[in-house]
Amino acid sequence: MKRMFAAPDPGLLRLRTSVRAVIGVGLAVAAAELSGLSLPASITGGLAALLALFNVADPTVRRQMVTTALLPVAGLPVLTLATVLHDRPLLRDAAFLAVVLCGVYARRWGPRGTALGIFAFMMFFATQFLDAVPARLPQLYAAVLLAVAAVGLVRFGLWCIERRTPPPAAPAPLAGRGLARTTTRQAVQCFVACALALGVGQAISDDRWYWAVGTAWWIFVNTASRGETMVRGFRRVVGTVAGIAAGLLVAVPLQGAPLPSVLLAAVCVFGIFYTAAPSYSWMMFFVTVMAGLLYGLLGVLHPGLLALRFEQTMVGAFAAAIAVAVVLPLTTHASTDAWIQRALLCVRRCTEEAARRLAGDATADPSARVAELEVLLGRVRTSLAPLVHPLSPLRARKARALRVIELLDDCARQVRGLAETAGDPEASRDERLTAACRRVEAAVEGLLAPAPERAAAPAAPAAEAHHHPGVERALAHLHALEGALAGLAAPLRSHPRAPLTSS
Repeated sequence: MKRMFAAPDPGLLRLRTSVRAVIGVGLAVAAAELSGLSLPASITGGLAALLALFNVADPTVRRQMVTTALLPVAGLPVLTLATVLHDRPLLRDAAFLAVVLCGVYARRWGPRGTALGIFAFMMFFATQFLDAVPARLPQLYAAVLLAVAAVGLVRFGLWCIERRTPPPAAPAPLAGRGLARTTTRQAVQCFVACALALGVGQAISDDRWYWAVGTAWWIFVNTASRGETMVRGFRRVVGTVAGIAAGLLVAVPLQGAPLPSVLLAAVCVFGIFYTAAPSYSWMMFFVTVMAGLLYGLLGVLHPGLLALRFEQTMVGAFAAAIAVAVVLPLTTHASTDAWIQRALLCVRRCTEEAARRLAGDATADPSARVAELEVLLGRVRTSLAPLVHPLSPLRARKARALRVIELLDDCARQVRGLAETAGDPEASRDERLTAACRRVEAAVEGLLAPAPERAAAPAAPAAEAHHHPGVERALAHLHALEGALAGLAAPLRSHPRAPLTSS
């Protein structure tokens, strides 16, 4: 609870996007209802609007508009296929798994591929959730198109938050070729996990097996290593269990009463967007409560259905865990090491840009590198999450991971301060700044190079001090940054399972 409400929200960005999501989804559902569409079609429209607002994350508004417009192109053919094959289990299952494979593989094309792949998967999922038949296709088409239009109106017309606050560019996936490529490896892993979840899920229930497949699919979103995937699965189960408990207390007694169900669903939409970044468990809590409310509106909700939802979630989580452990596994250590190296390279580039700006180069802009560093540190934290989890039994590795996070956060603070100081007109060219920047660059190179090749940082030359406040502030940030980088040597250079020392 504390993490959900106390998490930082610079510029109230999460709050604003959450309120906008409620407006966008509400407008999509209202448009469907006013058009005389059925309740299942209205639910489909609301889901399409939620996905369009949640998953379209291109770096520019123009690209976001194009991706949003392409959602029906990716989703409607899949919606048609799933509906036509609804009563042909073998063909339906094969088609679903093909959509899984293509949807994950599409992530290699960046945010647009990710958004289109997720939308296509969820259109197939929605037909199972709503028990759609071919006769409903015209209404489902209309609902999806109305939803995309409503999202476009709200997101790019009425309230375009991204024009003033562009989202940070997502870091490129970890490099690799063939089956070692992140998107290829995940496509194979997710295919295996969903196939296993589908088989076991159908053995448990012929009607609600799709929840197991959905769980396995979503666990692989925004994960890279074996440890990340398992932690995400654990958090999904925790959030689902809490949501089921809330559903028993809230959704079941309502029995589909329209007004309170709709109002609570709006609260859930807000909660999904507001908690997605700081807590995956809380996001899943709101997803589960909303699903219970929708089942209530459809007139099929009962306690046994929620219990079945828990069983299918466990099946999907275990299927994902088995797949990442057996099929082309990537260890937490390998993933973490790669993300840390990219973060350190970004620290060096930030320093270089700041040094150029301090030297009088007006074209140098360290602020862009600072934003990139924040995104990379987010990936480092995600990668280290399995090691710092409260249930992790690996005490030495946990202490090491916590120390790495602490020092990298300190690096980020100093780089932010350096970037702010670089724009100070009082800061002028100073030999001490040049020497300090070189020492920072040498410290980064020393951390990235194999131990025998580590080069000593150049000593600071004797120079006449120019006591400009901007220069002094820049020097303070550079010296603190150099100290943080020196501190990283111990946790990054020693054996992962060895006790952490201060040396």
